[in-house]
Amino acid sequence: MSLLETISRFKIPDSVDLVSFLGEYDSNLKAIRKYFDINVKITDSELWLKGEEKSVQQASKLLSKMIDRILEEGSVDVRDLFNASGRVSRKIEGVGVFPKTPGQKRYIEAMQKNDLVISIGPAGTGKTYLAVAMAVESLRRGEVQRIILARPAVEAGEKLGFLPGDMLEKVDPYLRPLYDALFDMMSPERFNYYKGKGIIEIAPLAYMRGRTLNEAFIILDEAQNTTRGQLKMFLTRMGFGSKAVITGDITQIDLERREESGLLESEKILKSIEGIGFVYLKKEDVVRNPLVKRIIKAYEDFESESFASR
Repeated sequence: MSLLETISRFKIPDSVDLVSFLGEYDSNLKAIRKYFDINVKITDSELWLKGEEKSVQQASKLLSKMIDRILEEGSVDVRDLFNASGRVSRKIEGVGVFPKTPGQKRYIEAMQKNDLVISIGPAGTGKTYLAVAMAVESLRRGEVQRIILARPAVEAGEKLGFLPGDMLEKVDPYLRPLYDALFDMMSPERFNYYKGKGIIEIAPLAYMRGRTLNEAFIILDEAQNTTRGQLKMFLTRMGFGSKAVITGDITQIDLERREESGLLESEKILKSIEGIGFVYLKKEDVVRNPLVKRIIKAYEDFESESFASR
């Protein structure tokens, strides 16, 4: 077990109905697992909680509140208690995804409010994952008719010519993070059905040129690797009834000249336009292994020192 993790046991009182506590099809436990990002197992009348110490402690407090609610009212829906748990609570309904930080909550609110959102932040802050979750929810609610996911293939550079297959097969490895996020939201069978019907499309950015995308939820991932012209081309694909989310990490620009990044320029060009929301996520919003936060901080410190010494 990692030193960053802890294991805790939670005793369910005999006076509490187990079905009411766990929820229909264990829905309460599933929500707690996702909300606090911990492992939860049940043995007899005990729960075993494993995860980051702070998250386990917060989950234990929430479980105690669940017990109190059942004893008072006879049943509980754990989602009703998230508002009082001391954590952010704006949920993406259809896919059961909860923001885990205040920054992620602002991100979800921005996507719900604006037709175009530009999210900038380091790796692990949920930029792509939450955008995909919002897209799937919009599709489920009938707000859009399809989902378009695009990524530049800048990282491949000249190596593309040496890879086997056609262009889509060559760039497929660079699209895998988008597939991974979608597989968390739906079964492979449903994904393949949607993909076969053209309801979900995952393609390199170059395939967006010349198209008008109506009633679509469009996501451009890794936008720090687009030029000004490429980003403008993407933005002008939006048709009637469409929403778009652009994500990127300006500390990981793979273009030959950093200053050519369309994402960097977008802040100057688009910030004052009504209907466009800018969201900045920080290392505090990283929800991967806690070590990632320390890695990001170390790089920030190193880059600041290098800049100061010039």
